[in-house]
Amino acid sequence: MDLPINRNTPTVMHIDLNSCFATCEQQANPLLRNRPVAVAAYTTPNGCIVSPSYEAKAKGVKVGMTVRDGRLLCPDLYVMSPDPMKYRFVNLKLRDIFQTYSPDVVPKSIDEAVIDFANTPAMKRGLSTIGTEIKARLRSEIGVWMRCNVGIGTNRFLAKTAAGLHKPDGLDVITHENLKDVYASMKLTDICGIATRYEARLNACGIYTPLQFFHTSSEDLQKRVFKSIVGHYWYQRLRGYEIDSVDFDRKSYGQMYSLPKYTDKPDELGPILMKLCEKTGRRMRRAGSGAHGIHLALVYSDYTHWHRGKTLSTTLYATQDIYRKAQLIMSSQPEKKKVAKMSISCFDLIEQPGEQLRLFEDDDTKNWAASDAMDKINDRYGEFVITPALMMGMSELVVDRISFGGVKELEELYTN
Repeated sequence: MDLPINRNTPTVMHIDLNSCFATCEQQANPLLRNRPVAVAAYTTPNGCIVSPSYEAKAKGVKVGMTVRDGRLLCPDLYVMSPDPMKYRFVNLKLRDIFQTYSPDVVPKSIDEAVIDFANTPAMKRGLSTIGTEIKARLRSEIGVWMRCNVGIGTNRFLAKTAAGLHKPDGLDVITHENLKDVYASMKLTDICGIATRYEARLNACGIYTPLQFFHTSSEDLQKRVFKSIVGHYWYQRLRGYEIDSVDFDRKSYGQMYSLPKYTDKPDELGPILMKLCEKTGRRMRRAGSGAHGIHLALVYSDYTHWHRGKTLSTTLYATQDIYRKAQLIMSSQPEKKKVAKMSISCFDLIEQPGEQLRLFEDDDTKNWAASDAMDKINDRYGEFVITPALMMGMSELVVDRISFGGVKELEELYTN
């Protein structure tokens, strides 16, 4: 039996900041406004551009492009390093605005959030009115240069689709009345979640447009196209039914770092590993968690990689314990080669190990208490005011970064 289009009143709103990082920089510095600006992971020629302003986009500069290529397209491009604290501040200010309308606010990335207005008083005013008001408050309460796209739909998928229809600064609503018209105006790869690989799979089954995708039966999508239950999920999603509002528990905490200078020297890799362990441990302890597993991954300068994980009977909580186990794993590399990228993660999480009372105080208890005390000092006076001696002189290494996909970090930020 065919599933009809969801005819309910839309209750989901998707907010998408326009060129988030670059716009935040233009807001903070009026001299950058109306100029082509790009925020890049590194400002060196091989650095990756993560956020071009709309002035830069108009000259062909795109996310993922190298700084070198960006400047070839736009010689007057002004390239900046990221300022994570600035972007987190804006995100928290936005969260405060959103929560005046609904308690159900879900961060999707540093520049996106979903608001569910179901059963809220704001629904009586109409979501288009609320969306216009949020745009005005963004400019009045955060900054006159800030812009966002607002999308409204019956599920998260359609709300996000609506938010992408008219950039920048658009506001669109998708209902059962205009759903097919919207699909008719799009390409397959315009659909969130359909990249070139899925496009090829759809094309192989004779599906070349979003409308054809929409009209394909659930059975065909399951058995012929996706060959799994994913096909039925797409069938529901395209018709406006909510199947994406699933919150997954955190499974691990981790940090990754790309080395600016490749090295295989233990005295150079050790401090980097320590800082990764400290950042991982800080986040894990802030959430009141410990771990029984640790994983180390290395990517070498010759593009090969090696990784190894280890499950432990003891609890990892203090930074020095995490570092000690990570060093043991690193020493087991089958071949010592120059490292280009390093990542560390702690898994098999447990809750509140520091609060477990013991009859006799042991070294673990003392280490945990010391770690908690140092964390409180760093929370109050700034990151890495107190650090392990091995991290001295590392202020320019493993610097604070924030990714567009850093949803779990945002949830930690909201909680704390």
